[in-house]
Order: sequence, then C-alpha cells, then structure tokens
Amino acid sequence: MIGFLRFVGIFNAAVWFGAAFFVNFGAVSAVSSQEIKELLGASYYPYFSGAIAQIVVDRYFHWQLGCSVLALFHLLAERLYLGKSLRKLGLGLLFSIIFLSLTDGFLFQPKLKELHKIRYAVKSRPEEREAARQSFGTWNGLHRTLNLFLLAGLAFYLWRVANPPETTRFLDAAKIRG
Repeated sequence: MIGFLRFVGIFNAAVWFGAAFFVNFGAVSAVSSQEIKELLGASYYPYFSGAIAQIVVDRYFHWQLGCSVLALFHLLAERLYLGKSLRKLGLGLLFSIIFLSLTDGFLFQPKLKELHKIRYAVKSRPEEREAARQSFGTWNGLHRTLNLFLLAGLAFYLWRVANPPETTRFLDAAKIRG
C-alpha cells in the first residue's frame, strides 16, 4: 500500500506539472503561431486564436482542479495510513498552488474573456476597443506571471513528492522507556 500511495502522489504531481508546462509553453504558443494565422486567415486570426487559447486554458483549469483534489486526497491518505504528520512547508506549498490556480480560474480568466469580447466586438466603439486592448495586455501579463509562479511551485511540489524527507535512523528519546 505504501508503494501505491507513493506512486499515486508522484504520478499526480508529474501529470500536473507536465500539463502546466505543456499548456504554458506548447499549446498556447501553438494557438498563436504563424501556422494558425495562415490556417484561419489574417482577418479571423486575432479573434479566433485568442478564443481558442481561452478554451485551452479553461480546460487546463479544470484539469488543475482535478489534480488539486487528488493531491489533497493523497496528502490525507498519507496522513491516515502512514501516520505522517503534515509538514508545514508541503502543506503551505500545496495550498499556495491551489490558491493561485483558483485565482487564475475565477479572477483572471473571466476578466480576460470579457476584455477579449469587447476588444473584437463589432458593436463596441473604437475607444472602448482600445481601452480593452490595453487592459487585456495588463491582465494577460499578470496571468502569464502567475502561471510562471504556478509552474515553479508545481516543479518544487513534484520534487517534494518524489523526494520525501528521510526518516531519522535513531529512536526518539521520548520513545525509550526505562
């Protein structure tokens, strides 16, 4: 059972980190590539590439939620089955990653979707579109920065799960009874 718990924890962390890396450096950059621009055409490219990227990031957010829940269950199972005490660093790291993921999904993504629609809406005035374009750039920069922090946190989380702290070789003095 110990081996299975360890496998589940490492597998979840690796899949979570791999998905984050792929979405941030593979999928989103592919959607905004020259090949997609040629496929969609110059007039349709700006709106549809952004909309497709938002769909990809939205699906990734749901993936993050699933991995977060599995990580919490894994932490609870280790606590109950192995009797491990919850380490403050590991627990704080996991909750920080979950908090950043939820912030991205519930704050940044809806705002970026709204600004994207205003930016390319036919009915909006030119000054509204320009304001939405500038605001979108700021929000998107914050979103990308947050994703880099998430990626760094997930890399550290994967390392922590794959390399658990070593148990001491010696008995605790409190356990020795004389």
